[in-house]
Amino acid sequence: MKRLELVLLALFLACWAVDVLALAGLVPLAGSLPLSLYGLYGLAAALGFLAGNLYVQRSRDLPRPLRRRLLLVYLSAPLGIVFLLRAMAPVAEQRAAPLVPLYALGVFAVFFLVPVSMRLPSRAGRR
Repeated sequence: MKRLELVLLALFLACWAVDVLALAGLVPLAGSLPLSLYGLYGLAAALGFLAGNLYVQRSRDLPRPLRRRLLLVYLSAPLGIVFLLRAMAPVAEQRAAPLVPLYALGVFAVFFLVPVSMRLPSRAGRR
């Protein structure tokens, strides 16, 4: 892994840690960032597309078992930011639209899978 990827991974893991602490009630986040749904879905789409492209670039010549592990990291780690921002929304908005995290996950997954499904085969497989 490169240094930038390690820094991003640390940021994403920190977001997941704060998400878990907020879920347990140890960190009060609700109401600290009034982000609109359009902004949240836009962020999920951008993160998904960026993570998908980075995954394609990094996994190009890796063997299949390592590629699967890397897929898990690139698919799950950036979602920490999306869920953290949703946890920071006002409580009234969270209760009014409880399925927003699920929809944001869907938006992220669709935009992640676009570059992954269109990736070119590796050079090792060609003759």
